[in-house]
Amino acid sequence: MAGNLISWFDDFIWIDIRVFITAFVLIALLAGFAVAWRGRQKLQETMPNALVNVIVAGAFGIFVVLAAITLLFLWEVVNSALLVLSETNISQYINSENAVKISFSVAILSIGYVVSGITQEGIDRLSRRRETLSRHQAQVLYRLTQISVYVVAGATILGVWDIDLTGLLVGAGFLGIVVGMAARQTLGSLLAGFMLMFARPFEIGDWVIIEEEEGIVTDISIVNTRIQTFDGEYVMIPNDTVGGSTIVNRSRKGRLRLEVDVGVDYDADVERAADLAKEVMRDQDDVLAVPSPQVVSKEFGDSAIVLGLRFWIDKPSARRKWRAKTAVINEVKEAFDGEGVKIPYPQRELSGRAETNGFQVAGQRERVRERNPTADGGETTDDGATDGGTVPNDGGENE
Repeated sequence: MAGNLISWFDDFIWIDIRVFITAFVLIALLAGFAVAWRGRQKLQETMPNALVNVIVAGAFGIFVVLAAITLLFLWEVVNSALLVLSETNISQYINSENAVKISFSVAILSIGYVVSGITQEGIDRLSRRRETLSRHQAQVLYRLTQISVYVVAGATILGVWDIDLTGLLVGAGFLGIVVGMAARQTLGSLLAGFMLMFARPFEIGDWVIIEEEEGIVTDISIVNTRIQTFDGEYVMIPNDTVGGSTIVNRSRKGRLRLEVDVGVDYDADVERAADLAKEVMRDQDDVLAVPSPQVVSKEFGDSAIVLGLRFWIDKPSARRKWRAKTAVINEVKEAFDGEGVKIPYPQRELSGRAETNGFQVAGQRERVRERNPTADGGETTDDGATDGGTVPNDGGENE
């Protein structure tokens, strides 16, 4: 009886000790995670983020592996695990050579990750220092670099595991030909997308005209360009179409010149009208003072001398354009009316040739002659002549 009690007590104490050790290991894992997180923030001040991530992840991973092994031995799970491995002959695949290959593979992936992270930070710094490289272009450049690094890392790992790449490259070549034949337009759009991203004819937020579409660029992807028209419509244009079209960018220089035509009467003082128009344009809030507004005489119109009112606006947009044009037209009309400068309606002037004594208007008596009906339905004028009929005579015949 006493012996059984002592044995049960010993088992109870052993269970308590294992629970206590397990709780301690779990607390140590949480503490290790907190230390790794704080240490990561400190290391990021002096080292690249990717390298810090590898160091912290590796150290914490080793700590987790040791904790797991401790718990496995503590709860006597490791013995059964080794027994299962021995029964399934998995141990024959785990030898020193494979362990070295696994270690090399992990190291190569880690190096690729570090190189990719360092490249990203370098591209970000370059895009912040130089305005010629936009954030979108920096992102595309980073993705291309990342893909290249991981492709090289993957090929190196396959070489470590003695995998022949010849068949893989031949298969990839045939696959590329098939895909290229089936998706010519898509590949053309991809290539055009890369060209647009590096040529930078426009950026997101620019006011552009592409073919017959006019609007604001909302997105530039590798495949297509999206713009929002001023009617509220979203238009997706393939990049190969964009690359082969004439592109008008009205936002590139940060200002835009507008022109309004107005006609003044031939009898008006053209110079005075031009001065009035300049004064009106200078007083508008949306019109830039530099470059200064200009008025040019464009042509002799059918009814007036046509003046071109030229002025500039900054931060071009459709709203600012029409607001500035509306203000200039309204104010110029009011100023011309106040100064008596006539804006004529379209009109035509009739004249005759000089050799025929010019254009003459016939008198009332000559233009309208009284016509009298005859018996046969014709008409006679007041001088006795007939029109459209015959006049009976003495029975003879009319010739």
